Amino acid sequence: MTFQVSDLVIAGWTGRDEAALKKHIRELEEIGVKPPKTTPIFYRVSASLFTHAEEIQVSGPDTSGEVEFVLVNTEKGLRVAVGSDHTDRKAETIGVTLSKQLCAKPVSADSWLYEDVRAHWGRLVLRSWILESGKRTLYQEGTVDHMRSPEDLLARYPLKSGQAMFCGTFAAKGGIRPAASFEMELEDPVLKRSLRHRYTITNLPVEG
Repeated sequence: MTFQVSDLVIAGWTGRDEAALKKHIRELEEIGVKPPKTTPIFYRVSASLFTHAEEIQVSGPDTSGEVEFVLVNTEKGLRVAVGSDHTDRKAETIGVTLSKQLCAKPVSADSWLYEDVRAHWGRLVLRSWILESGKRTLYQEGTVDHMRSPEDLLARYPLKSGQAMFCGTFAAKGGIRPAASFEMELEDPVLKRSLRHRYTITNLPVEG
C-alpha cells in the first residue's frame, strides 16, 4: 500500500530521556547547530519529499539517513511505516528546517495498521544499516519505547487524513556519517514480521 500525502511533519527531539536530550542539545551546540525552541518540536517540510523511491539524489557529500517510524493518517485508519529522515548535515548548522527540506524522505511501501501493534508497541525494534567501505554495517538500533508514543505525539500535533509524521530516531553507532546506501527496518518480534526499505544515495556535484 503506497501513499500520497498532503502534508509532511518531521517530529524532532522525541526521546523520553530528558537528561539525554539535554546532553545531545549541548553536543550539537558545540558543532554549531542551534538548539530547538521546544522538545519535542514539529518541523514542516514539503509533502513532495515523501517518497517510496529506491534511489535519491542529494547536493554534495554531507547528507545522511536516520531510521524512524512514520505515522500516516488515512481514511481507513492510522498506519505505521518505516522511513528515513535523510538530512543535509552541513545545512543543519544554518537551520534544521532548511536541512530537512533539502533531502527526499524515503518510506517503505508496506505498512501496518497501528491498531494491530498498539498492544505491544514498545517491543517494536528500529534498525538501520549503511554500506561502508563495501560492508553492510549496523548504524542504528533500539526499541521504539525510547521515544514518545504515537498517542503522545498526536496529542501535541494531530494528523488529519492524508498527513504523515516522521517520529524521531536514535543515535548513530560510531557517529553520524554519509554512506552510499541506507537500509532500514521496523521489526515486530511479537507477530514475527518486519517492514523494510533500502535506498541508494547519489551525490550531485556542488558547482557554487
